[in-house]
Amino acid sequence: MRFSLIPTVALAAFNGFAVANPVPDVEARQATGLQAAMKAAGKQYFGTALTVRNDQGEINIINNKNEIGSITPENAMKWEAIQPNRGQFNWGPADQHAAAATSRGYELRCHTLVWHSQLPSWVANGNWNNQTLQAVMRDHINAVMGRYRGKCTHWDVVNEALNEDGTYRDSVFLRVIGEAYIPIAFRMALAADPTTKLYYNDYNLEYGNAKTEGAKRIARLVKSYGLRIDGIGLQAHMTSESTPTQNTPTPSRAKLASVLQGLADLGVDVAYTELDIRMNTPATQQKLQTNADAYARIVGSCMDVKRCVGITVWGISDKYSWVPGTFPGEGSALLWNDNFQKKPSYTSTLNTISRR
Repeated sequence: MRFSLIPTVALAAFNGFAVANPVPDVEARQATGLQAAMKAAGKQYFGTALTVRNDQGEINIINNKNEIGSITPENAMKWEAIQPNRGQFNWGPADQHAAAATSRGYELRCHTLVWHSQLPSWVANGNWNNQTLQAVMRDHINAVMGRYRGKCTHWDVVNEALNEDGTYRDSVFLRVIGEAYIPIAFRMALAADPTTKLYYNDYNLEYGNAKTEGAKRIARLVKSYGLRIDGIGLQAHMTSESTPTQNTPTPSRAKLASVLQGLADLGVDVAYTELDIRMNTPATQQKLQTNADAYARIVGSCMDVKRCVGITVWGISDKYSWVPGTFPGEGSALLWNDNFQKKPSYTSTLNTISRR
């Protein structure tokens, strides 16, 4: 996902805007927003990734407690952003993102502790042995989780540790420590903040393939150490049609629900943690409707599985989506357009949650 540093003045402006009133009756089946509908349906949250910026159109949606109930910092808590040099922490942006959630009474999905990407060079290229790299991990996890202890409702402890064939992805952690780095990270995280939910998070788990089986293996591995893993996050960076970067569009609702249930059967919660569904651009009305149907399948699968606790979209508006910059010629992946107008995908998402 794209990395950006937002000036402090913009961060302060964002957190200074007034907060909307709470939903008066979240049990109402005819809920008027995504978060209200999710709560009425017995789920925990509907959330968004966030890079704090001073854009009133985005702020208005974030402030609406009918729509949003959880915030995931898009980049501000990643290792490269928060500890760019050993022992030197850049707390400002992360603090502002945490405040963006807690000041509104939202859940805070904190992301991420151990990941091969957006890792500062002093970690990725360090001359470590098993003991010294574990010490670096422990110091980082203790510092970051300690600062936000009691604020983060969920933590993505390990992110994207798998290749597409289900084998372990190459990283400094795997090369030096071996697969044990994963349960070690969970052990450290549990010690640092036993009150938060601890997740493994990855993409392309939604298809019920070798990578999905790899995620199951990771959950079993963590449990085999006598440790707690509370959930598996499926990022759900999907497409609504075949694109140059993804041949397989979003599967059927039944297939997606089966995958979720298979993961939940391990005794963990599941969630869609970074949802966006892209298409070949430019968008047409037909493509927008196809995209809306894909959203309905994803969202419906979560509604069909008891232990699917929530859905997070990877941004509010297409205006700031990471997709076009990463997948040229693809986009229109989120629920609001560049002008913060609701798209057909918003309507299908709300209707599916509300079972309308």
